[in-house]
Amino acid sequence: MDETPVKQRTTAAYHAQAVASFAVALIAVALGIYHLDADGWVRAFLGVAVLYLTTSAFTLAKVVRDRQELTGIVSRVDQARMEKILADYDPFQPKV
Repeated sequence: MDETPVKQRTTAAYHAQAVASFAVALIAVALGIYHLDADGWVRAFLGVAVLYLTTSAFTLAKVVRDRQELTGIVSRVDQARMEKILADYDPFQPKV
């Protein structure tokens, strides 16, 4: 009945691939906006929109991560409490 969650760690290669993928995507969008055949105001609007979307994505990822970590911590605290109760319980001890 041991439901201890396994800590999953990412490798350095996975981290590097995620960073590289993000950088390539951001550079591709920036180059696309730069070479767009439109007025400067349109390009500026799209640039601000991309920055806003990027910061929103980071915020969402952080919130999801924090919520997942919180449920993991609560689960471990509840499990530790239950283990302490079971360790302290002696069924053969006379009731007072």
